[in-house]
Amino acid sequence: MKLVWTPETASKAYIDTVKSCELFQESGEAELLSAMAGGWNAKMIVEVYMHEGATAATSVGLAIAAAHTGGRHMCMVSDERSRLDYVKAMHTAGVSPAEVVVGGAEAAVVGLTDIDFLVVDGRHKDFSRVVRFAKLSHRGTVLVCRNATLRTTAGFRWGGVLGSTSRVVRSVVMPVGKGLDIAYVAYNCVTTDSRKGTSRWIRHIDQQSGEEHVIRG
Repeated sequence: MKLVWTPETASKAYIDTVKSCELFQESGEAELLSAMAGGWNAKMIVEVYMHEGATAATSVGLAIAAAHTGGRHMCMVSDERSRLDYVKAMHTAGVSPAEVVVGGAEAAVVGLTDIDFLVVDGRHKDFSRVVRFAKLSHRGTVLVCRNATLRTTAGFRWGGVLGSTSRVVRSVVMPVGKGLDIAYVAYNCVTTDSRKGTSRWIRHIDQQSGEEHVIRG
C-alpha cells in the first residue's frame, strides 16, 4: 500500500482551516499543510510544537485535517507552558486539541509507529534526530520542515538524516512563511534478483527549483 491523494478531503480540510485560522492572520502555511495532510489521508499526524503564533495556526490546520481523515494527531511540546499555550490556541479556534506529549521530542517520537505526516520546526535543536528516529509508515510519509530558512543545519538534505529503510522520492522548498521544506518519503523495500543484480537509486537535485528527484538506475 502507499499514500493515495484524495482531492475531496484536501479541499474540505483547506476550507475549514481557512475559516478557523482567520484570527491568526498568518501566511497560509496552516491551510497548505492541512490540505496536504487531508489530501494524503494521513492516519498518524505528528508535530513538534514551538511557542509562537504561526505554530498555533499550523496546529489548528493539522487538527482539522486529522478530523477529516479520521486519523490520530499527536503534538510534542517541550514543557507545561507550551502545552497550555497549545491548548489555548486550539480552544480559541474552536478545534479539539490533539494528544499532547510533554518532554523531549526525540524520546517521544521513538514510541510512535506508522507516522505518515511529520511536521518539525527547523529551529528545533533536535530537528535532525527527531526525523532520524521517527518510525515512518510503510505506506510512505510526508516530512515537513517549517522555518526552513532559519534551520541551523548547514547543507541539509533529507536523505542525510533518514535510515536505510526510507528513501526520498521527491522534495521541494516552498516560499511559504519562513520556508517549507517538504519531502515525500517511500518505504525502501529493496530486493535482490541474482539474474538482474541490485538496483541503484540515483538522486538528482534541480539547482533552480531546489527539487530533489530520485530515480531507479
